[in-house]
Amino acid sequence: MNFREAIKDKKRVVIKIGSSSLTHPETGGIDYNRLEVLVRELCNIRNSGKDVVLVSSGAIPVGQRVLHIKDAKQSIAVKQACASVGQARLMMVYQKIFAEYNQVCSQVLMTKDTITNDLNRFNTHNTFQELLSLGVIPIVNENDTVSTFEIKFGDNDTLSAIVASLIDADLLILLSDIDGLYSDNPRTNPDAEFISLVEKIDDSIMEMGKSETGSSVGTGGMNTKIHAAQIATKSGADMIIANSEDIHILHRIMDGREFGTLFVADKDEDFELVDFVEKLTE
Repeated sequence: MNFREAIKDKKRVVIKIGSSSLTHPETGGIDYNRLEVLVRELCNIRNSGKDVVLVSSGAIPVGQRVLHIKDAKQSIAVKQACASVGQARLMMVYQKIFAEYNQVCSQVLMTKDTITNDLNRFNTHNTFQELLSLGVIPIVNENDTVSTFEIKFGDNDTLSAIVASLIDADLLILLSDIDGLYSDNPRTNPDAEFISLVEKIDDSIMEMGKSETGSSVGTGGMNTKIHAAQIATKSGADMIIANSEDIHILHRIMDGREFGTLFVADKDEDFELVDFVEKLTE
């Protein structure tokens, strides 16, 4: 089976982009050029008839920039204040750019309780369904102003997989600062081998997860991405880790071309999203 060719037929796509992909490393300010390319790519995927959800990090660094806070090691309260300011600024920019392409976007802020509470999870699922049926592109983030889940856990990698599971997506794309999965950390081991296809997440794949991140802005290392792959694939979605250096990579991926690491869907009918999330966040 040509797994890459099958990507063309995906109908519901969740795309996650991290903080380091949206901001200038020198200043922490929004990189408007990259943001505009991202929005254009998303609108083009939506115009092809697919449902699109964006999981976007960036609220905290944008807020730090607005509030002139340079120290990256602030207290949780300071980070939450930055998130409050930054989320509003980020959504304002997103809405302006999406409007240029005649596309409506919306904001969905989630917490761990959104998933673990049965009624909240049911209502959130219905909200996503209605938004997508109306042709809206929801923009999702952890509600960092009241929650510490993402701040502690990893730059929305896991959140994007949770969203993919919640809305029955058939593809999740994690845009990161690395080409994909390697047998070892390529930044420290020049002999690390690139892995383009993972058909089964076994112990050897789990061992390749690293706790460190290559970015001072983002918080998610390869370990969180492999956990995200577990959630996505067990829920019935393919997942791709790809490099966001050139955001045009999105349409190349959707065309079935071989970029990044593809984790093939391995649906598990016994998979319980709530139990998995609880275990990861204990």
